[in-house]
Parts: sequence; structure tokens; C-alpha cells
Amino acid sequence: MKIQLLTFLLLSFVGLAQEFDIDIKNLDINTEYPHFGIMPVSGNQVIFTSYKLKKNGKVKVAFSGEGVLSIYKGKIDSQGQIFGIEEIRIDPLSGLGSITSAAISADGGKIYIMTTYTSKNMPKGKFNKANFHLEVGEFKSGVGYTNFKVLPFCQPRFSYGHPALSSDGKALYFTANIKGGRQSTKGGSDIFRVDILDDSIFSEPLNLGYRVNSYSREMFPIITDNALYFSSDRRNGFGGYDIYKSAIDSIGAFLKAEKLLRPLNSVQDDFSYLLFEDGKSGLLVSKRSGGKGDDDIYYFSPK
Repeated sequence: MKIQLLTFLLLSFVGLAQEFDIDIKNLDINTEYPHFGIMPVSGNQVIFTSYKLKKNGKVKVAFSGEGVLSIYKGKIDSQGQIFGIEEIRIDPLSGLGSITSAAISADGGKIYIMTTYTSKNMPKGKFNKANFHLEVGEFKSGVGYTNFKVLPFCQPRFSYGHPALSSDGKALYFTANIKGGRQSTKGGSDIFRVDILDDSIFSEPLNLGYRVNSYSREMFPIITDNALYFSSDRRNGFGGYDIYKSAIDSIGAFLKAEKLLRPLNSVQDDFSYLLFEDGKSGLLVSKRSGGKGDDDIYYFSPK
């Protein structure tokens, strides 16, 4: 009993020490409006989602009365600040609605987006119009991203979102609530993978399995060469959505997901964990207390 108690106390002190080893700073770009969906792109840059703003600083509103979301890109300085921000150019003739999250290929030639159906591509038959799906567009000089197409594996009766590309661009990770068969979603949403075989050819969605997914909801995956980071509202978390890490072993299999410690996680929603090349600092999104508005982007680094 004494040995067990001593072990428990030692582990507790280690956990507490790790809680205070990291400094987390709210970025200057944050405002009263949400900033989320961060995703790495080449050249020390990052993309993120926020509202389109009019010249007077007010949110641009769609006919539905909802604010219009779009994707922005910026560079990261040595202090983790995002600067030189510009909106990702989308061909207005594409007729897209709000873009909730996105991933861009390393060469910048392709963009994968999470969006809703519009009158231009509304499926036939009954389905939930609130469902999201994934589309891919190609970059055209002078126009921006254009020629968007719904990814062929997206079925209108299910919802798909939060695209993330592997570093080699050969695999696409995303969340979905697919039901039926061996790939059925365990909870509200699971993380899936498809192999990108050609510009318009994809493998069937593969559920990443029980080591990653749970009977709760998994969201906002970011994939690296040696780990998958994502958020989940599963039991025994700190509160809301917490960030988890599933390491990748030498044969490419995902290991059991582990919850990151505080202060990377908080009692509020935490997601979109992006680790920099130094393995010690990076960005995350959180709705934690003390923020400037809704979802804010934070920079974390060793103290």
C-alpha cells in the first residue's frame, strides 16, 4: 500500500510539474470574433478560419442571416504571432457557402474544404441540409481556387468535415458520422482516412479504429509524420473538448490516444493542436477563460 501511495504521489508531482512548464499566450490577431481551424501549410505559414468582415469591421452576413466564414493565411514569427494575413482567394463564380475549415496541399495547387451544399450542387432526394461535406478545388493564377468538386466518397446522408492532409499529400484525414458496415462511426463523429490515388480518385473511407476513436465525438485532426492530434469530448476529460495525441509506430499503426496535460488542455473547449518542428512550441485553439472572444488561437512554448 505504501509503495502504491508513493507511486501515485510521484506521478501526481510529475503531472503538476508539466502543467507549469509551458507558457500559453493569446495571439494579437484574436478579436471578439472566433479564430479556429488552424492547419499548417508550406513555408512556415498557417491557415485558419474566421468571419469575413466588411469595411466597417462588421461581420458579413449571408441571406440566411448567418455570418460568412472564410479561410485566411499568414506567416508565423519567432514569437508564434501570425502576421501578413490575407484571405485565401476563392473564385466567386464557384458559388460556395461558408468554408468552415480547410487544408492546402504542399505545392498550393489543391485546397480541400468543409462546406455545405448550395443550389449549384444540391443532391437529389431526402437528406439533412445541415450536413457538411468535403470539396476539392484547384488553384488557377489570377482567379484563385476554382473548379470545386464534391469528393466522390461523400454521401449526402452523412456529414463530413475538418480535412487534414498528410505531409506527403497522399492521404486525407477527416471527421464523419458514417453509419453502417465495418466502418460505422462509433460515436457522434469519428476520424477517417482516405488514400489519394489520383487527382480525382480516392480509396474508400477507413475508420481509424478504437485506439483513436471513441463513443463520443472526435474533431479537428492534424496529422504529422509521427502522431495524430485531435480533440474529443470523451469521458474523463478536463471539460468540453480536450486535445489528444495518438502516436504512430514504426509500421504506421496508431497507438492508444492519450490526453494532453494542462495547460495545453483546459476546462473549456481545446482543439486544433499544431506542434512546430522544434517539438516544444506550437499553436492551439481554445475557448478558455481570459480569451478575447469566442475561439482564440494561442501560442505555447516552454517557460
